Amino acid sequence: MPGHRACEVSPVVLHVPHAGTEVPDWTRPHLLLDDAALAAEIAALTDHRTDAIAAAAAARARVRPVVLVNPVSRFVVDVERFPDEREEMAAVGMAAVYTHGTQGQRIRADDPAHRDALLAAFYAPWAQRMEAVVADRIAATGRCVLLDVHSYATDPLPYELHADGPRPRVCLGTDPGHTPPWLVDAARTAFGDGVALDTPFSGAYVPLSRHGVDARVSALMVEIRRDVPDDDVVPALAALIDAAGA
Repeated sequence: MPGHRACEVSPVVLHVPHAGTEVPDWTRPHLLLDDAALAAEIAALTDHRTDAIAAAAAARARVRPVVLVNPVSRFVVDVERFPDEREEMAAVGMAAVYTHGTQGQRIRADDPAHRDALLAAFYAPWAQRMEAVVADRIAATGRCVLLDVHSYATDPLPYELHADGPRPRVCLGTDPGHTPPWLVDAARTAFGDGVALDTPFSGAYVPLSRHGVDARVSALMVEIRRDVPDDDVVPALAALIDAAGA
C-alpha cells in the first residue's frame, strides 16, 4: 500500500482479544443464559469495533504491524486472562473461563472437565499463536512490542473491581516488567489529552512463557472508552505504532 515500506519489518503486534462474538455450537449448552440474556452480555462486554480500529491503524502505519484478532467470544474463553490463581478477576468468577457475568449472575456451572476442554480448544492454541508471532518478531527485529487493543464502557459495569477510579478517554494499562517509560511516553504523545495509566483497568498482555523473563518483549494495553470516535482513535493508534516501531 502507499505509505508502507515493504522492505521493512515492524516489531509491533496489535493484539485484539475481545472483539469476537462467536460462540461455537458445542459450547453453547454449557452457558446457562437464554439467548436474549447471552446476547445482552455479549453486547455489554465485547470490545466492539476494536478489530476495525486495529486494521485501520495498521493500514495507516509507516510499516505495517502484525494484527491478530480473536474471533471467539470472551464468554467462551477469555484468552487474555491468567488460567490460574494469578488472575484477580477470578474473585468475581471471570478468570479465563467465566462462571459469572457482568451483573454478578451465574452463567456457567463449575465443571472442571468442560473448563479443561475449553482451555484446550481455545486458550492453548491462541497462546501458541501469540508465542509464535512474538518469536517471529524477535527473530526478525530483535524485539517485539505488543499493543493490546481494547475498549471499555463509558459507565462502570457491576463486575468491575476498580469501578471507582477515573474513566479517561484512553486508559493505558502497564506491566511492571514489560512496559518501559518510552512506550508510555509515546502513547501519551500519540493520544494527547485525556490519557491515564492503569485506571479503570491495568496490566498488559505478554505470552506466559515470556512474562517476567524476556526483556525483548514490551507491552502496553490501550483501552479506548467507547464514546471516543474512531476518527480520533485510528490516527492516534497509527502514530503509536510508528513510534513503537521506530
